[in-house]
Amino acid sequence: MNRWIGKVAVVTGASSGIGAATAKALANAGMITVGLARRVDRIDELKAGLPVEAASRLHSLWCDVTKENDILEAFSHIEQRFGGVDVLINSAGVARSSTGLLDSNNTQTLRDVVDTNLMGLMMCSREAFQSMKKRSVDGHIVHINSVLGHKVFPMQGLNAYAATKFGVTALAETMRNELRSVGNKTKVTCVSPGFVRTKILPKGMDLSSVLEPEDVAEAILYVVGTPPKVQIEDITFQSVTAPL
Repeated sequence: MNRWIGKVAVVTGASSGIGAATAKALANAGMITVGLARRVDRIDELKAGLPVEAASRLHSLWCDVTKENDILEAFSHIEQRFGGVDVLINSAGVARSSTGLLDSNNTQTLRDVVDTNLMGLMMCSREAFQSMKKRSVDGHIVHINSVLGHKVFPMQGLNAYAATKFGVTALAETMRNELRSVGNKTKVTCVSPGFVRTKILPKGMDLSSVLEPEDVAEAILYVVGTPPKVQIEDITFQSVTAPL
């Protein structure tokens, strides 16, 4: 991670779960870290658990990743204040277990999942890459994917979640192909954990067999910290006691 010290990382969905753990880890690793979320007060609260120097590197910025104008304003602010983006962690994601894929009157639920997990990720990636390209930076874009982005398990009520995560897998490969075609060395990596102790977990799940958000943050530090010539395309991992 030494080459990223003092560089700018943006983490979406940084107010809780994987995003919060990742924002803290990146700030501790020496990166100027901007957490995007709707609940910015929670990002500010994270500073209390950080050393003084790391806390000074963590910043919060309000952004709803389902709204393009919010994304444009956020990245414009980051460019003006910090100079641009070097690393993007697309951590914002939702799952709605209240309705199934084929249940009636579920349109808004489906839109919420697709708009956050796919559209938000694409728009944030676009703006981050434009910042990298403008400054001739070989950056790194990391998508928080899932084991459900590679295999669909018979789980009740996750509706469009697995479909969007399969979409993230395809989008990552599409982005890598686009970057290769223009000779750009920005990396794109999917981090695909098994079930993690977050609010997305289905109700009643055995929590003894899940990962912690900090486990995923460590995986992110690992892939971002690889040498410039090394691109990890996907890293998939689960708890050793995972049932699936």
